[in-house]
Amino acid sequence: MKKLSKLILMLCLVFSGAFCIARSEKTTIEAGEGIRIGLIEAISSSEPSRGNSIIPSINGHVLTVVFNENIGQVSVEVATTAGASVQCFSVLTPNGLQVYIPNVGNYIVTFTLSNGDEYYGEFTVTD
Repeated sequence: MKKLSKLILMLCLVFSGAFCIARSEKTTIEAGEGIRIGLIEAISSSEPSRGNSIIPSINGHVLTVVFNENIGQVSVEVATTAGASVQCFSVLTPNGLQVYIPNVGNYIVTFTLSNGDEYYGEFTVTD
């Protein structure tokens, strides 16, 4: 009987923790944080990777990019997965940027650093 009660208490603890985490994730997205876009390193120089310094996220039709540190001038291109360019920017970091994407669909955002490093991430815009 003791083992059964311990098992039930442990399950309640695990499920309540999972519920709190799920609720926290939902609240973060609703608060305007958006969904973070994972970056893949396409071209790399011999320098240390700077991919962790770029934080792109999508919230509805708005792509937000935050740069954690000064990594120089960065070219940003947003294109459809078919290859049609939607918007291109050149930004000096650590400034961030926001891009409004009017149409729903699948997109790729590409970041090219001044040293030639290139990072990209895929995302979907939905209504």
